Amino acid sequence: MDQPGITPGVLEFLGELKANNNREWFEAHKPRFRKIQGQVGQFFDEVANNLRKHDEIERVKMFRIYRDVRFSSDKTPYKPHFAGSFSRAGAHLRGGYYLRIRPGETFAAVGFWDPRPPDLLRIRKELELDATEFRASINDPGFRRIWGELQGDAVKTAPKGFSRDHEAIDLIRHKQFIFVREFTDAQVVSPGFIKELDTSYLAVRPWFDLMSQILTTNLNGESLLNQ
Repeated sequence: MDQPGITPGVLEFLGELKANNNREWFEAHKPRFRKIQGQVGQFFDEVANNLRKHDEIERVKMFRIYRDVRFSSDKTPYKPHFAGSFSRAGAHLRGGYYLRIRPGETFAAVGFWDPRPPDLLRIRKELELDATEFRASINDPGFRRIWGELQGDAVKTAPKGFSRDHEAIDLIRHKQFIFVREFTDAQVVSPGFIKELDTSYLAVRPWFDLMSQILTTNLNGESLLNQ
């Protein structure tokens, strides 16, 4: 049986939705949307199945296509993309996987989008103490080839309580710790896309392992679990 994949028809539909982002068009094409949504859902499930071969995945969430326009200047009612997240299992595993399918703007992402304040402080304190292992992990040539440089929002100078002159301030400044890999439309609709996606996710495991270790221990290396 062939693996589920993203077909050119998926990107075509999303392109048409972007050009006709209104309720009248969407309602007229709803049967088509339901069929495509099912195909993409199967693809996301298969991505999760692959992840479970080398990680513990607790939850797969495919986001709704309907936009919440209450607090947005963009009043278009639909997202012209499919997106989903894959959550790691348990308090001992940290970090998450994300995927967005959008014509010309498809990307995978990994890391920490919105860390809780205690977790963010713990990461910053670890980097303040010694950022050597963190830098080695994200600068590994194989990791860099796939994921590039660390991204995410950061404060302009230094977080409260940290020196702006610290040698690791470039890392400590971060409020998010994420990595992003972009894919072309040709890559997305190719038969090898799901394998390349899984290879990318697998490459982040050493960094996730390090981050999980940091976030489940105190600065003395003592476990915070089961306390």
